Amino acid sequence: MNKVIFTDLDGTLLDRATYSYKQALEAVDLLQKKGIPIIFCSTKTRAEQEVYREELNITDPFIVENGGAIFVPRDYFSFPIDYHRAANSYFVIELGIPHNRVREILKRVAREVGCHIQGFADMSPEEVARDTGLSLKFATLAKQREYDETFKIEDAAEKVKLVLNRIAEAGLTYTHGGTYYDAICGSDKGKATMILTQLLRKKLGQIETIGIGDNQNDIPMLKAVDIPVLVQKPDHSWEQTDLPNVRKVMGVGPQGWSRAINELVGD
Repeated sequence: MNKVIFTDLDGTLLDRATYSYKQALEAVDLLQKKGIPIIFCSTKTRAEQEVYREELNITDPFIVENGGAIFVPRDYFSFPIDYHRAANSYFVIELGIPHNRVREILKRVAREVGCHIQGFADMSPEEVARDTGLSLKFATLAKQREYDETFKIEDAAEKVKLVLNRIAEAGLTYTHGGTYYDAICGSDKGKATMILTQLLRKKLGQIETIGIGDNQNDIPMLKAVDIPVLVQKPDHSWEQTDLPNVRKVMGVGPQGWSRAINELVGD
């Protein structure tokens, strides 16, 4: 049985405060020695994920912006795949609508409700860095969104609820990963995970998929895998979910990630 890892990044493989993967390095090395694919499935943009892929020497496909698209290295599959466009060294399977259209919908909702929605596109790299704790380099990369918009709503709780209802009525879905929301149309992490799983089965034969996350926006991915895993949040709690077979591992972020890998993949 071939195993495949689908993993969130922020708060899972990466420390939520420092964005470090140091505690996960041995587990990443174990997966690579065993030839087990590591599929990033994250809110992060293509530009952000490419940095981590290069640093960790990961060459598998990856899912960006909450399922907005799947980026497949051109030589990864030996058979033809259906894709929407070619970009540099990738075939891109696009599942979400373009970022500018998502932005238009959010702006319209903000005008109709009379509230302030501030997205990454409205902020300078310095503002994003200051607000999120990202380095200036990664804040710049985080602004390079193609399919979703990361935003916050600065208003009273009652107004926030109204805004979120209007966003859903306008055809967007949203997730909440802490301070920020992410709005997208047409996809989520689960849909992208299922599409990529079908392709990986064709490549590898029988597979067992493992999904590792920490937050609400990971639940669609966890529902789409054989073995869903939650790591602990910084307060040592686990995300609330009604998934009947979810494994809750001890350890915050990359510490829990490493524990999960060793328990599920180690000899």
